Amino acid sequence: MGAMPFSDFFRGKKADGEISSGASTRPAPATLAPTDKLEIVDEIELSGAIGFWATDPNGRVVYLSPAILEGLGIAFGAVVGQPLQQLLVPVEGEGDGRSLGLKLNTRKSFANLTVQAGDNRHDVVLRLSGRPLHDEDMNFIGFRGSAFDVTEEFRSEEEASRLAKFDSLTGLANRHRMEQRIDSTLHAFRSAKRSAALMMLDLDKFKQVNDTLGHAAGDQLLQQVAERLQGVIAGRGEIGRLGGDEFQILVPDMDDRGELGEIAKKIIQILSQPYSVEEGRAIIGCSVGIAVAPYDGIERDELTRAADLALYASKNGGRGQFRFYASDLEHEANLRKRMEEDLAEAIENGHFTLEYQPVVTLTDNRVIALEAQYCWADEERGRVAPETFLPVAEGSRLIVPIGEWAIRRACEDAVSWPESLRISLHVSPVQFEANGFVECIEQALEETGLDPMRLELRLPESVLLGDASKVDKALAALFKLGVRLTLDQFGSGLSSLSYLRRAPLSALRIGGEFFEPVMGNDLGDMELVRAVIALSGAMGMETVASGVHALELMHELERLGVDQVSGFVYSEALANERVREELDKGEWMLAPTDTGTQRATRRTVFRKIGLIHEDHYYDVTLRNLSRSGAMIQGLEDVPVGTMFVLDFGQGQLAVCTVRRTMDDTQGLEFEQELVDDGAGGLCTRHRVSPYELAAAGAPLAALPPGRYAMAPDSGMASSFAQFALSSNAPRQTGKREAA
Repeated sequence: MGAMPFSDFFRGKKADGEISSGASTRPAPATLAPTDKLEIVDEIELSGAIGFWATDPNGRVVYLSPAILEGLGIAFGAVVGQPLQQLLVPVEGEGDGRSLGLKLNTRKSFANLTVQAGDNRHDVVLRLSGRPLHDEDMNFIGFRGSAFDVTEEFRSEEEASRLAKFDSLTGLANRHRMEQRIDSTLHAFRSAKRSAALMMLDLDKFKQVNDTLGHAAGDQLLQQVAERLQGVIAGRGEIGRLGGDEFQILVPDMDDRGELGEIAKKIIQILSQPYSVEEGRAIIGCSVGIAVAPYDGIERDELTRAADLALYASKNGGRGQFRFYASDLEHEANLRKRMEEDLAEAIENGHFTLEYQPVVTLTDNRVIALEAQYCWADEERGRVAPETFLPVAEGSRLIVPIGEWAIRRACEDAVSWPESLRISLHVSPVQFEANGFVECIEQALEETGLDPMRLELRLPESVLLGDASKVDKALAALFKLGVRLTLDQFGSGLSSLSYLRRAPLSALRIGGEFFEPVMGNDLGDMELVRAVIALSGAMGMETVASGVHALELMHELERLGVDQVSGFVYSEALANERVREELDKGEWMLAPTDTGTQRATRRTVFRKIGLIHEDHYYDVTLRNLSRSGAMIQGLEDVPVGTMFVLDFGQGQLAVCTVRRTMDDTQGLEFEQELVDDGAGGLCTRHRVSPYELAAAGAPLAALPPGRYAMAPDSGMASSFAQFALSSNAPRQTGKREAA
C-alpha cells in the first residue's frame, strides 16, 4: 500500500493496518487556516524539497515521506513498524559519530544529523532534524522531524575530499595524504617504539615513453605501475604517487633490511616487465631508495630526505637498483657531483687513455684478445679506478661521449696488432641505448679499416632488459656488421635465458664476483661456475673468466673447462706501448704466475671495524667479507669457538664465532647471514635500535655515522654486545668454515 500524504497523517487519519500517531495537533495561527497550511506542506513534500518522518515511542517508523521511501527503494507498508535506525545509518566521519538510535533514545531535539541508506544498494544521503513529542499528560509518544535530501551535494563534497587526498590518475594516495600518513605513523610509532620503512621510487626511461608513444600511453603505463605496486605490497603498506613518475611506499613495522631488500628487488623486477598500451609496447625500469625509522630519521623530513638520498644513489649507481640510506650518502652525492663536472672537463682535455689486459687460452697460454680498460689520470685525484668513475659517467650519460672516443681509439690501436688478436670492449647499457650506437661502431670500423671480426663487444645482461624489438634490431645490425658479441658478467643480472637462443652471442663471460670466497671454498662459488660452463657448452659458446687472481683458481677453472682467462694471474692491464713491445717479440705467450700481487683484483675489504668481546672494544682490520663470514686481522692467539660482536658502523652489529685462527688472523662465521645492501655490498639485517640507545641514556635520534667507538667510555660495550646476541636469529645449524 502506498504512503499517505503528510497532511492526512497530520490530521490523524490512517490507512488499514497502519499505526496511528496518537499525537494531538496544535492550533494553527489565526492568520492561516489549518487546511491551507496542510496543503502548503503537501506541496512542499510532493516537490521533494523536504521530507517528513515520524516514529512511535520505541523508535519504530510510523511515517516516511514518499520521496524518502523512493530513495530507500522500499514501500511504506514494508517499513512501517521497523526501527528507523536500521533504515538510516550515520555517515562515517560526519557529526559526533553517534547513531540515530542513540539520538532517539536521548528523547532530545537534534538537528542536521547526516545519515544514509542502511542498504548499500541504494545511494541516498539525508540530513535529519527531529524533536520529541508528548501528549497532554507529558507522556513521550515519539519523534517527528524533517529530512533534506543532500545526496548530490554530499557525494560531490566527498569526491572533492577524495581528490584532495588521492591521485586522480592512479587512485593512489597523493603527496598531501602521504605526508599526513607518515607524520601520524611516526608520531604514534615513536611512543610505541615501533619501526616503519619508507621507500622512494623513480621510474627509469618513463620520459622516453611519453616522448615516443605520447602522454596518453604514459598515463596508461602509470595506471599499470600502480596496479603492479599494489600487487607487490598487497596491503602491507600505503602507496602514494607524489607526481610525475615518483612513487612512495610506507611500510609499518618493518626494519629487516633483508626483507626490505627482497621487496625492493621484487618491485624492480615486476615494474621492469613489458607494458601493453594502446600505442604499442613499453618497457621501463625502476630505482628504489629505502630509509627506516627510527634508525635513519625520527621526523618525516628526516626520513624523507634519507630515502631521497638513497634513491639518488641508486639512480646514479646505474639505475634498476635499490639502496639503503647510509650516513655517508650525502658526502658521496657531493663527491659525485664534483666528479661529474671533472669528467666533462676530462673529456674535452683528453685526459682519458686505454689500457689492455690480455685474454689467454688455457690450453696453450696464448694471448688471443685484449680487453680495453678505461684510465683517467686526474690532476688532483691521480689515477682514478674505472669502478670509481664509470658509475658516475653512466649516471650522468657522460659514458656516451667517453664510449664513442674509446671505440675509435681501440680500433685505431688494434689495426696495428696481428690479425689473430681481437680487441674487446665493454658496452654500457646507456651507450647501447643511445641514438646512433650501431652507426658509431660502423663508422669506427670503416674509418680505421679494422676487420669487424676482430672487434668484440661485451654486453651486460641489463642491455637485454630493454625494449625487445629495439634490442633485437640493434643486435641483428651488429651481427650483420660481423662484430663478435659476448654476454658480460653472466649470472649477475636478471636476463632471461631465452636471450641465449635469440641473441647472436659468441661467448659467456664470468665476472670476478663469482670468485669471492664462500663457505667451504676459498676460490668462490665453483658449483655455479660449473653450471655456467655446462650451459655455455650446450649453447655452442665459449666461456671466458675475468678477474682470475690466483694460480690455484686458474687451475680449478681449467679443470672445470673454462676456455679463456683474464686477470692478474697472467698480466695486469698494459698501455698500448707495452702491448706493442710484447707483440714485437713474436707470438705472445704468457705463463701464469702466483707471486702474491695477483690477488689485487679480488674484492677484498681493508678497513678498520670494531670488535666487542665481553666488556672490551678493539679495533681490527676487516680483510674480506662474505654473507656468511669474514676474515679479520689484529688480535693474537684467539681460540677457535670464541664469540665476538663485530661493529660495522651505524648500528650494524654482527654476532660471530671464530672457526679458524692463525697468528693474528681469524676466520669468522656469522650467526645470521648478511644481506645485500643494494650497492654490491653487504649489510646486517638489523641494527642497534635508537630506542635501545635511549633506554641506555642516549637521546632519541637517528643513528649517528661511524662506529660505536664511544662504547668503552660510556660503559655500553657490554650492553651493545648483549643486544646483538639477543636480537639475532637462532643460530644456524652445521659447522662450516668461515670465509
